[in-house]
Amino acid sequence: MKKYSFKILLVGTIVTLFTLTSCLNDLDKVPQDKDIVLADELFNDPASYKQVLAKLYAGLAISGQQGPAGLPDITGIDEGFSQYLRQYWLAQEVTTDEAVIGWADGSLPDYHEHDWNPSNEFVTALYNRILYQVTSCNAFLRETTPAKLADRGVTGQLLNDIELYRKEARFLRALSYYHALDLFGNFPFVTEEDEVGFFYPPQKTRTELFNYVESELLDIEGGLLAPKTNEYARADQAAAWTLLAKLYLNAEVYTGSPRYNDCITYSSKVINAGYGLEPSYQNLFLADNHTASGVIFPIAFDGLHTQTYGGTTFLIHAAVGGSMNPSDFGINGGWGGTRTTSSLVTLFDTGLDTNAANNAIGAAANWGLVGSATLNGWGGPDMSLYQTGTTNVFAGYFNLTDGEIKFRRDNDWAFNYGDNGADGTLESGGANIAVNAGLYKVTLDLNNLTYTIEKDPRAMFYSDGQTLAIESISTFTDGYAVTKFKNLDRNGNPGSDTSGNFTDTDFPLFRIADVYLMYAEATLRGGGGNEATAISYINQLRARANNFGSVSSIDLDFILDERARELFWEGHRRTDLIRFGKFSDGNYVWPWKGGVMEGTATPGYLDLFPIPASDLNANPNLSQNPGY
Repeated sequence: MKKYSFKILLVGTIVTLFTLTSCLNDLDKVPQDKDIVLADELFNDPASYKQVLAKLYAGLAISGQQGPAGLPDITGIDEGFSQYLRQYWLAQEVTTDEAVIGWADGSLPDYHEHDWNPSNEFVTALYNRILYQVTSCNAFLRETTPAKLADRGVTGQLLNDIELYRKEARFLRALSYYHALDLFGNFPFVTEEDEVGFFYPPQKTRTELFNYVESELLDIEGGLLAPKTNEYARADQAAAWTLLAKLYLNAEVYTGSPRYNDCITYSSKVINAGYGLEPSYQNLFLADNHTASGVIFPIAFDGLHTQTYGGTTFLIHAAVGGSMNPSDFGINGGWGGTRTTSSLVTLFDTGLDTNAANNAIGAAANWGLVGSATLNGWGGPDMSLYQTGTTNVFAGYFNLTDGEIKFRRDNDWAFNYGDNGADGTLESGGANIAVNAGLYKVTLDLNNLTYTIEKDPRAMFYSDGQTLAIESISTFTDGYAVTKFKNLDRNGNPGSDTSGNFTDTDFPLFRIADVYLMYAEATLRGGGGNEATAISYINQLRARANNFGSVSSIDLDFILDERARELFWEGHRRTDLIRFGKFSDGNYVWPWKGGVMEGTATPGYLDLFPIPASDLNANPNLSQNPGY
């Protein structure tokens, strides 16, 4: 059980906010506006201000007013699908090379096929969910103006607390408007300044939304709490700085004008705030990841108190199928839906100059690898290992093929080791060691006659019974499964929901590794950062990944690939591919992009999602995005 009071409060306010307000109009039939009106009676209790703020944070995590199902916030789609993070993740990941989903629910296959249209119910749900979150934030801000607080006699510490709550609500609204400008470009715009009642919201251009989000974040950053001083899962200055850095990194896409220097400025603010890297990459995605280092702003989940069929409940259950054991993920069963493509898997076999990485280990040793999986086969010469800082311990990075290897000294069969029990223990003249193709770190310890053959530990894939190639997206065993998120803590204990239905694992929306990578990219794009510093940040990430090879130089292609290796399935990939010109138009394809097995280029207008037909028909102020 998590012991953060703010997290526990989330469910306690789900019903409170909206049963004491007017109803939100059917989001599928009328233009969205500020129809949530908070009753004055709600604020007779001073504690209600924080409870309503908790509901705003919960808007990113839950789908309705009574737990996992029953009173959805938005209609027109299954409530489980309607949850904010689930919709955002589908749009950011399933449309890319990082994810496929085998379900044929409605128009869901359109995402990976790149043939969605304004009537797609998943696009509509995403749009409506963003508007609902904005509307909720507006309602809170409208009811906490200085005039209304004065009328209620609010003074002292409570008044100071509410001023902070208001800035956090503005951050959450800016976050949703950031998602809106990234996903849809031009978007209907409302704030707390608009009067309550039915009206047709005006449409802001992408540049206007960019300017608004920037101005809001700059206005509130000084009033938010200092980094790492707020309650867990609440926004602080570092969260605002990270969002500003992301806004500036993508400014050239959003507005046509680069702002990489500003990305450097705000990335540096976050980095200098003292966030450390979690020593174990896996710990960032476990049920107790609220204790992990390096998470700047999470979306919090609790298996007992924020139950939803979206969020990490979806991410974990949907990724389990085939021969996978659900108990290994802390759940009661898999939904057999999501996997990844070969394009992501093979990225973990690239990105490292093995010669430079091996020379960084130490001097070449007289021990090496021989075998059918090596460059020169069984006839040698052997691929040299390198002397580590420990006597009789050697290591090296190798691109191996499907086949077998042994360890040999001086290219001489009189001194060779194999593994008779396939247990990591060596015997003189022992059996050949089978390996699959890939990039590996191989370590030989002659002190104990043991060895390890390791991939980048961030390559969290399940391949038993799975094929790398996807012949049919609907078949779960086509494509490697992803094992990144689990509802187990670092000691192997399952989450708090003993039924195994709902998860405790939080979603790390912003973390320091992303900021390191943003700094490096903005430096390479001319933002004025220091390239040596950027390389050091990259090598800190790779050192945390079990010292899987440092790099001495970087370029933009490397950065895009390293972002995938570090951040896959965390909701970044669509935005990244668009920024690099590889999402739609261009030569980069992946399996089943465009609806064909080998992948094909798709029209450039797909870089933006369409304004849903239902809203376009209802609001005369809206214009459709080009191409639809």
